[in-house]
Amino acid sequence: MTQSLVIVESPAKAKTIAKYLGPDFKVLASYGHVRDLIPKEGAVDPKHDFAMKYQVIAKNKKHIDAIRQAASGAKALYLATDPDREGEAISWHILELLKNDISLEKPVFRIAFHEITQRAIQEALRQPGQLSMDLVDAYKARRALDYLVGFNLSPLLWRKIRRGLSAGRVQSPALRMIVERELEIENFKAQEYWTIEAACLADDHPFLAKLIQYQGEKLTQFSLTCSEQAQAIRQNLLELAQGRLTVVRVEKRQRRKNPAPPFITSTLQQEAARKLGFSAQRTMVVAQQLYEGIDLGGETTGLITYMRTDSTHLAPEAVEEIRSLIGSLYGQDNLPPSPRQFKTKSKNAQEAHEAIRPTSIRRLPQQLKPYLTPDQLRLYELIWKRTIACQMIHATLLTCVVDLACGTSANLLRATGSTIVHPGFLAVYEESQDEASQEEERNLPTMQEGQKVALEDVFARQHFTEPPPRYTEASLIKTLEEYGIGRPSTYATIISTLLNREYVVLESKRFKPTDLGRIVNQFLTDHFTPYVDYRFTAELEDQLDAVSRGEKPWVGLLREFWTPFNDLVREKEASIRRADVTQTPLTERCPECGGQLAIRLGRNGRFVGCRNFPECTYTRDLTNGNDTAEPEKIDTPCPACGGQLQVKAGRYGRFLGCANFPKCRHIEPLEKPEDTGVSCPACQAGTLLKRKSKTGRVFYSCATYPKCSYAVWNLPLAEPCPICQWPILTLKTTKLKGTERVCPQKGCTFREAVAEENRLAKVAL
Repeated sequence: MTQSLVIVESPAKAKTIAKYLGPDFKVLASYGHVRDLIPKEGAVDPKHDFAMKYQVIAKNKKHIDAIRQAASGAKALYLATDPDREGEAISWHILELLKNDISLEKPVFRIAFHEITQRAIQEALRQPGQLSMDLVDAYKARRALDYLVGFNLSPLLWRKIRRGLSAGRVQSPALRMIVERELEIENFKAQEYWTIEAACLADDHPFLAKLIQYQGEKLTQFSLTCSEQAQAIRQNLLELAQGRLTVVRVEKRQRRKNPAPPFITSTLQQEAARKLGFSAQRTMVVAQQLYEGIDLGGETTGLITYMRTDSTHLAPEAVEEIRSLIGSLYGQDNLPPSPRQFKTKSKNAQEAHEAIRPTSIRRLPQQLKPYLTPDQLRLYELIWKRTIACQMIHATLLTCVVDLACGTSANLLRATGSTIVHPGFLAVYEESQDEASQEEERNLPTMQEGQKVALEDVFARQHFTEPPPRYTEASLIKTLEEYGIGRPSTYATIISTLLNREYVVLESKRFKPTDLGRIVNQFLTDHFTPYVDYRFTAELEDQLDAVSRGEKPWVGLLREFWTPFNDLVREKEASIRRADVTQTPLTERCPECGGQLAIRLGRNGRFVGCRNFPECTYTRDLTNGNDTAEPEKIDTPCPACGGQLQVKAGRYGRFLGCANFPKCRHIEPLEKPEDTGVSCPACQAGTLLKRKSKTGRVFYSCATYPKCSYAVWNLPLAEPCPICQWPILTLKTTKLKGTERVCPQKGCTFREAVAEENRLAKVAL
């Protein structure tokens, strides 16, 4: 019997769909994109309407051959790749490759579904469509733009800064954001200010009140700027109060707090970063697994809808199911009279799918626990809770403001608090914030106007303004989205590119630009200002969306971009010298030859060097970012040549090196490794020392290295394994299982939970 051929992107999705369709259909996977531009100059030809030259991706050639063979004998072809611009492009590429192999009379359909369930797939088959060439044109325009920028700007970076660098249409504005935030932090001047707070007591209930008005003058953040002023006010208030404050105003009012909309791609990435500690890349990988299908004890089904979306829309049947479950699980009083509707910000109607939600809200997270990995369960639970909460009733909060007079009403202190009258959706889920508020919501005792409350003490507190925080993954994605830079499928790629190119590093889960990143950004902002401008990048995204809606020709868009961009690249190629980009002259003279010193870019970052190089090889490190500071010297002489040891900075951090470099190449760690006192179980000759890897990860290795290379990742304990008698155990802590004593020997299964107080004691030892 002749079958119809269905083509999807991933083998996991193919396996799930094949179970739904039965013997009349054959389902094959393309394994992602099947063609791409040839990886060399000339792949996009501006002289001939930006004609594009493609080649089959080598690793997917065997999959294309299998599709070609199956298509030749199929009675119909169904292109069922993902329902977005990239998915449309993959279907188009497959069809282009098959055009010479399939009969023109053979029907070819495009089907799209936003969840991998039997109902959704059968509905798509009942209403098949055709390829959207508007979406394909938008893909071609985007791919051509990225190619033209990359293959013209990146080689310029190679010649003017360093080989191996890259510039991108979207990654470069993102780098600019991170660098500009770092400059804000470096240029920030902290300002001192003081606040006055009173510790009060009413009906044996303590609370705090803050001074908001003194001697009839309203206080602002910088009204009190020194200790003497604050202490004088404190003393005066204590004398005026005589141990009592008078309640002069009590205001109570209810306010509503509405739930956040269901997840779109960017908000899922942000919340997964805040609540779960997932990177954007990790979030999308796990979400893909949940979308493509999980084996639930013999039944394979997709657990969430498509995870690349700008839309907050929920299907009516999904809303009905959600509201039914809310009523049964949380009661009818947590159900609003009518379903909540959320406005979608995306202007691209063709890509406005559903929000990210469970395919069936009745699959409770705990029911799926036996079938999911820890990451899958945590992400599914996050999506499930957000989806439930978005259709629940608002939370009702009671806020209370109490003003208290000290002596007279010219001196006012204010206490604020709030209580939850009805939790509503907060019983299930509350959206996180990037920077949590420092002020706690407090419960206040019941007070009446005219009531006297006890004043226990008055405190003058010193504060300093703080610089803006560095970007986290969540806050960077949020900012990119606010500016309209990038699209749902690109955020994870932007971040991974910046990290892989070593333009930025993650410190305490926040982005910090490297010296290389700063120089690349400076080069682009100085010489290619329009192309790293936030507004320009966002407007270009809008134009690409217009192409996808059929409102703008893709070739016309490329012409508008290419001519001025190409002219600027040619101009900068001729006018910029490498030294102008990678060197910043200093007024200081070289102590060895008298030449001019400059801040230069080396393999390990910026350093101070002589501009007469290679004739003069004088160099020194930048110490703590100070361009003119002398290297920090150590009293201990170099054991190799007797010279002076200095603190130097390299690719993997600070270390001690000889001042006579390069004649003497002696180096040693700046800090001696900490000795755990646990004997090495492999050689018994040394003890295990605490060290750091090149990536900054802590490990423990034998002090006799390189004679003995034994090492473990976790803290060693001088206790033999009860099962295999290996001389040591290790202390391992994970989020899932907590702290355990584990045998490090391969094949040994010993592991035992450790109480928290015992863990702290062992770490201290």
